[in-house]
Amino acid sequence: MNNFIILVAFYAVLGTAIAIYARGARTHEEYFVGGRKISGIVSALTYASTTYSAFMMVGLVGLSYATGVGALGFELMYLIGTLFLLSYYAPKVWELGRKKGFISPAELIGAKYGELTAKISAIVALVALIPYTSIQLIGVALILEKNAELSFSTGILIAAILIALWAFIGGLRGVAWTDAIQGLFMLLAAFLAITWVSLKVDLSAISKLDGLLYVPNKIWTPKFFAALTVPWFFFALTNPQVFQRLFIPRDKRALRKMIIYFGLFGLIYTVLVTLLGLELRIMTIENNFPFVTDRDKVTPNLLAIMPSWLSLLVALSILAAAITTANSIILTLSSMVSRDIVKGSVLVGRLTVILLTAFVAIFAIQRVSYIVELAVLSSTILLCYLPLIIGIFHFNFGGKATGVSTIVIGFTAAIVLFYLKIDPFGIPVSVFVFFLTFFTFFLVGFVERKTTPKS
Repeated sequence: MNNFIILVAFYAVLGTAIAIYARGARTHEEYFVGGRKISGIVSALTYASTTYSAFMMVGLVGLSYATGVGALGFELMYLIGTLFLLSYYAPKVWELGRKKGFISPAELIGAKYGELTAKISAIVALVALIPYTSIQLIGVALILEKNAELSFSTGILIAAILIALWAFIGGLRGVAWTDAIQGLFMLLAAFLAITWVSLKVDLSAISKLDGLLYVPNKIWTPKFFAALTVPWFFFALTNPQVFQRLFIPRDKRALRKMIIYFGLFGLIYTVLVTLLGLELRIMTIENNFPFVTDRDKVTPNLLAIMPSWLSLLVALSILAAAITTANSIILTLSSMVSRDIVKGSVLVGRLTVILLTAFVAIFAIQRVSYIVELAVLSSTILLCYLPLIIGIFHFNFGGKATGVSTIVIGFTAAIVLFYLKIDPFGIPVSVFVFFLTFFTFFLVGFVERKTTPKS
C-alpha cells in the first residue's frame, strides 16, 4: 500500500479520536465558540491555522513561483492589515460578544441593523465562502492525486468526509485542539521544505529571475496588486470564520496573546512560503526543476522530487491545514444558519455541517479558477460587511435599510462584475466594490437618519 495512504489513514484516525474526545457540547456557545474558554496560545494557533491553509503551501508557493516577489508584498499586506485591525477592533468585538452573548458574526451585525440584515448577511456568507472553502478541498485533492495516486474526485471525497465528520462530532473545541498541533506542524514542514530546497539552489542564478525580483512589473501592476490586496487587507473583519475567533479567548490577556503569537506565526510562515516559490523558480531556470504552467501544481511537483520522508511530512501538513481551515468555515456557517436563518438547535447546526460540506465538494470538483483567485473572490464578496462592522463602532446612524442595502448592493456588484469579468472605469472589481459599499452605507444611512422620526 502507498505509504502516504497509510499516513493519511493514521491522521484520519487520530483526528477522529480528538473529535470524539472533544464531543459533548450541548449548547451553541459550547459547540460553536468553545464556551469562550480557549487559551491565548491555542487561540493564536487556531486563528493561524484557519487563515493559513492550502492557500499558502499550494496557492502562494505557486503564485511566488509564477509572479515573483510581488506575492510576498501581497501577503504581507494581509498580515499588516490583520494586525492593525485586530489591535484596535478585537478587544471591542470580544467585549461585545461576551456582554451580549453573540455567537455568530451575523448576530453582531443584526444587533444594530436588524434581524433581516443578519439573515441576509448569513446567506451572503454561505454563498461567498463556498468558493473559499473549496480551496481547501482542491488543495487536498491535488496532494492526494500526486502522492497517493488517487483521482482528483476521490481526493475531494476523502477531504469532504473528514471535514464533515470532525466538525459534526467535535465542534470548535475539537477543531481548536487539532489546529494548535497542526499549526506548529505547518511551520516545521515549511522550514524543512525550504531547507531542503535551499541546499539545491545556486543563489548566484538569482539575477536570472529578472522582472520577478521587483515591482511593479508586467505581472504585478498597481491595478493587479490593488485588486488582490484590498479585500485581503480587511480579511480580519469581513471573513466570518476568523471574525468568530474573536469570541473564543477566555479573557483579555488571552486575546492579546492571540494577536501577538499570530503575528509572529504569520511573518515567519509568509517569508518561508514565498521564498520557497522563488527558489523553485531559480531551480527551473537552472534546469533542476520542471517548468510548471499550472501554478497550483508547483508544490505537488516539488513533493514528487523530495525524499519520501520529507514529501510525506509536507504533504500531510498541507492536507491537515486545509481540512482544519474548512472545519472552521463550515462550523461558522453552521452557526449562522442555526442562529440567524432558522434559529434551530445544535442538532440543526450539525446537520447543516453535512449539507454545506456536500455543496463545497460539488463546487470544488468543478475547479473553476486558481486557488488565489477563488480566495480573492470570496473576500471581495464579503467586503459588503466592512462598512457595517466599522459603523457599529464609529457611527451612530444606520438601521435596517442601511444594513440591507449595503449588503445586497455590494454582494450583487461583486458577483456580477467578477463573472462578467468587467472592471468598471478600469477600476479592479475588489476596489470598486469597496468604494461602492461605503458609498451605499453613507448615502442610505444619511437618508434613513433624516427620515426616521426622533423618539
